Amino acid sequence: MFEDLRPHLVELRKRLGLSVLSVFIAFIVAFTFHEVILEWITAPLNTALAQVAELSKKAADGMVTTHQVGGAFFVALKVSFFAGLLGALPFILYQVWLFIAPGLYSNEKKMILPFVIGGSVMFFIGVMFAYYVVTPFGFQFLITFGSFLYTPLINIEDYVGFFTKIMMGFGIAFELPVFAYFLALLGLVTDKTLIDFFRYAVLIIFVVAALLTPPDVLTQLLMAAPLVLLYGISILIVRMVNPYVEEKEDEEESETSTH
Repeated sequence: MFEDLRPHLVELRKRLGLSVLSVFIAFIVAFTFHEVILEWITAPLNTALAQVAELSKKAADGMVTTHQVGGAFFVALKVSFFAGLLGALPFILYQVWLFIAPGLYSNEKKMILPFVIGGSVMFFIGVMFAYYVVTPFGFQFLITFGSFLYTPLINIEDYVGFFTKIMMGFGIAFELPVFAYFLALLGLVTDKTLIDFFRYAVLIIFVVAALLTPPDVLTQLLMAAPLVLLYGISILIVRMVNPYVEEKEDEEESETSTH
């Protein structure tokens, strides 16, 4: 049995090694621009702090801080790794496709460009939606709440970890239509499968939204609502690719059995 798995393990190790190498190269490139990347990452937070400062003089002293001696350096590493992962994503998806391609039919192997391009585009759309729609509302609400009683001193290490968690969560969540398309292409799901699973999917979506977003209802809804919409779009995509066909009873066979 192990001998049968050996070629697959060797191929998997190769694809993982190339993926890790691509992330490392993108990380090195991103590290040279870590100040620009960090400025982009902290822009929603600084905007929220400025808006809070307009509402309360007490909140005017709100600032971003670090509690570690090497905090700035470790933050630079974190943001560079995050940017490197985003930059290497198309190549990683390409390696994933090369790993699964040997088990596909020749016509299915031609879907490499839709898989790589579609997966990358949907991931970036999820990240942009989180950055320009979710974080402004979420950070403003969280920082404004209690700002008249407390001065917001935001730990940059915690913020970067929190920020990347939201971005990655939305990026992965927006891959739903892409995954549904290829599962339908492989004949693993139909539109009826997704429709029957809808009630459970909604429950799972809200649980995931609660885990990946701040503990406030607004931000959770901002994540859950587009996910439910994407699930509906996935149903339409699967219906076009692999629609459910009701199995009809063989009338002739039934008539024969009756006689």
